[in-house]
Amino acid sequence: MASEARSEKWRGSVGGIVEAPIEKVWCMVSQTKRLAEWMPMVERCTDLAGEEGVPGYVRLVSGFMFPQEDGGRSWIKEKLVSINSSQHIYVYKLEASNVGLDGSVNSVKLVDYGNDSTLVDWSYELNPLQGICEDSIIDYLGFLYKSCINRIEGAIEASSKV
Repeated sequence: MASEARSEKWRGSVGGIVEAPIEKVWCMVSQTKRLAEWMPMVERCTDLAGEEGVPGYVRLVSGFMFPQEDGGRSWIKEKLVSINSSQHIYVYKLEASNVGLDGSVNSVKLVDYGNDSTLVDWSYELNPLQGICEDSIIDYLGFLYKSCINRIEGAIEASSKV
């Protein structure tokens, strides 16, 4: 029984309404070069392999997403698993990192919420982490991703003024 419990994934999701049309939100969240505009803890995004927007694309995200004991930057190598622009959803896998989330899978899905607003649904699943409380990491990821969702509207407004 214990080995079965260890093989289960930890899951969470968070959502939020963005007061902007779905196409504008999609344009913001689906482009690597725009990641730092709505993820303030991201300093740099580097293309590593493949073509952006095509499954298999790999990027390296670095910044202060997860506090490091030495005060250094965290980094995550992410691979695009799937993307469907007409359904406004993409899925990526965290392949390697210095934050212990290797193998985690995240999906971002947008839903037209009417009146030029968009529901952003961000879900995630990760392998259990040794020495970490499941509720703590799920809560932290929820807080982190919710804070990103909350910045999308402002990022869209700022980009339209440029």
